[in-house]
Amino acid sequence: MVLASSKAEDGGIKLGPSTSVHSDVCVNGMFLNYATYFQTEEQKLYSVADSIMNELMPDGGFNCRTTRSGAVHSSLHTTLSVLEGLLEIQKAGNTYRKNEIQNAIRSAEEFILIHQLFLSDRTGNIIRKEFLNLPYPSRWKYDILRALDYFQYSGRRWDERMNPAIQVLLKKRNKDSTWNVQSKHPGRDHFEMEKAGKPSRWNTLRVLRVLKHFEIENYKQHHV
Repeated sequence: MVLASSKAEDGGIKLGPSTSVHSDVCVNGMFLNYATYFQTEEQKLYSVADSIMNELMPDGGFNCRTTRSGAVHSSLHTTLSVLEGLLEIQKAGNTYRKNEIQNAIRSAEEFILIHQLFLSDRTGNIIRKEFLNLPYPSRWKYDILRALDYFQYSGRRWDERMNPAIQVLLKKRNKDSTWNVQSKHPGRDHFEMEKAGKPSRWNTLRVLRVLKHFEIENYKQHHV
């Protein structure tokens, strides 16, 4: 239904008059993710993939504000949403622009790693403190656990630049080897799965599979 009725002029997904000409690349990334999960026919996603690839920035990432306010630096929020979508179509075996998309995935991953997942590449300071929170669901917003979960899902090998984020996660572990939902992003829920400030099954699962994938020392003592 979305593909049949909500295409912007650039081939991406339209969310109203403001995106009728230039679609939002963050939305396009999330749409690719979901549409591929629901086994949408590959050919129907070509224009969405094209619109995303047209937004690849010189620093290797993506930013949904390029078409709205002329952003010249990529965004961690947008870059991760796009990565999740591009990875999903690759995992599904789609071959459209395969090499170009693989190169875009590598450059976008490098953009995140250059920032050690949450640090300025210029000053070394924390970019935003909320990147260290562990919300769930993530919606469109970036955080270190969402990024690390992406890297384990993609099969990425360990990179020492992930270590600062891993150390933050380990410090957030509860005494019973669980992790909390630390905050909630505003937005409508169909139902509330877990409460902020309480131990989280989803966050605990995501942290454990990150630790297992990267074979973090003492992983077994964290395993519930």
